[in-house]
Amino acid sequence: MITGELKNKIDSLWDAFAAGGVVNPLEVIEQITYLMFIHDLDDSDNLREKESAMLGLPYQSIFTGLVKVGDREIDGRQLKWSVFHDFPAQKMYSVMQEWVFPFIKNLHNDKNSAYSKYMDDALFKLPTPLLLAKVVDALDNIYQLMAEVKDIDIRGDVYEYLLSKIAQSGLNGQFRTPRHIIRMMVELMEPSVDDVICDPACGTSGFLVAAGEYLKEKRKEEIFYDRQKKDHYMNHMFYGYDMDRTMLRIGAMNMMTHGVQNPFIEYRDSLSEQNADKDMFSLILANPPFKGSLDADAVAGSLLKVCKTKKTELLFLALFVRMLKAGGRCACIVPDGVLFGSSKAHKDIRKELIENQRLEAVISMPSGVFKPYAGVSTGILIFTKTNYGGTDKVWFYDMQADGRSLDDKRSPVDENDIPDIIERFHNRDKEVERKRTERSFFVPKQEIVDNEYDLSINKYKKIEYVAVEYPPTEEIMDKICELNERIGKGIEELRAML
Repeated sequence: MITGELKNKIDSLWDAFAAGGVVNPLEVIEQITYLMFIHDLDDSDNLREKESAMLGLPYQSIFTGLVKVGDREIDGRQLKWSVFHDFPAQKMYSVMQEWVFPFIKNLHNDKNSAYSKYMDDALFKLPTPLLLAKVVDALDNIYQLMAEVKDIDIRGDVYEYLLSKIAQSGLNGQFRTPRHIIRMMVELMEPSVDDVICDPACGTSGFLVAAGEYLKEKRKEEIFYDRQKKDHYMNHMFYGYDMDRTMLRIGAMNMMTHGVQNPFIEYRDSLSEQNADKDMFSLILANPPFKGSLDADAVAGSLLKVCKTKKTELLFLALFVRMLKAGGRCACIVPDGVLFGSSKAHKDIRKELIENQRLEAVISMPSGVFKPYAGVSTGILIFTKTNYGGTDKVWFYDMQADGRSLDDKRSPVDENDIPDIIERFHNRDKEVERKRTERSFFVPKQEIVDNEYDLSINKYKKIEYVAVEYPPTEEIMDKICELNERIGKGIEELRAML
């Protein structure tokens, strides 16, 4: 949680962009991301240089000697953040625009730079030298404050706070799933050190970051004291796809600021033939877009075979099944319509999960979870890919509260079902005897089949009606008359006072 002076510095940085004419929150985040890349490139180069000197190993800095930028050769030191941040505003602006950005774009040929591949189509959009100078000074102050905070995850927290500005702006909040909901889903799935994790609609990589943080908390020694497992965590565990290059850049930066050196974050239309992934991942965590309909010609044929539809929320479910390897697990958010829709495509995808895979849980969430950006009711589906079925009974949970008010303000409240959901899910053997009137319960597979694979919790939940006894009608009428008499007397007393 970012508080105090560091929070104020980040808020001031954001205000500087607004005052300088850059008001689109995605553009602000994007430009900050570029500058943090450039700052970190200098820091990592200096660190490698020092480590090599201590170990007596040779190291060739990317900033050493003359560096070719376009048709020109310039002194590489001028491209270092630690050097150009002291230049006058106009000179710094020219160096950044004419040298640093072209240099960064061409670094993708340099195997030493994990950052560069996310900078291929970077555009420098700061409009004036004055704004650049203010932003560079602000970032220097923020990095200095981060260095003073004795918290290994402070970089990640700073970037998460920056991302929260997207949601606060109300312009592009749909890109972000609430962090506490993401964390809940990760804790339900309990990622392991050997998992290969994917989010095919990753946005800012919130699910991948949360999975990485969970592993660092719960499996730190197992990962970081084993060379192979650390290599897997850093380079081969996390995969994310998206169709928005700005989101990809932000998502990649989000992963790297949380300590994952080389996440596989790629531009890809997950639902098209371009995505050939099959039987590849052991865990999928996702909140895919519910944007309505797609052109059937743009959808992979293998997905249409499972459910012939244009609706993205159904196609993504078919995609998750295809991408998972046998034994792979998935937790995904779906709109309520997926759970009870009556079209053939809706029934087909639910039948696929129940008959051919192992559907484990349906968690119904209240409609306010995604406010103020959307009021749609949603649920979480949890299933395991088996290709031979295995669903015997499905666990349902009726979430009433998530620790936030369900209005547009989403203020913290005491009521919170999330700890209870996690505890009950991991102890489902104790749930067998629960009645349908309780918060959670099991429903046998055959009952779901008999209801045309309907997964709406309201189809199975029973409501206890408590009998209420009222006084006889005559007694109620007498009380009304008595109240009328008292009101009449009161009016007369007021009239006498006038």
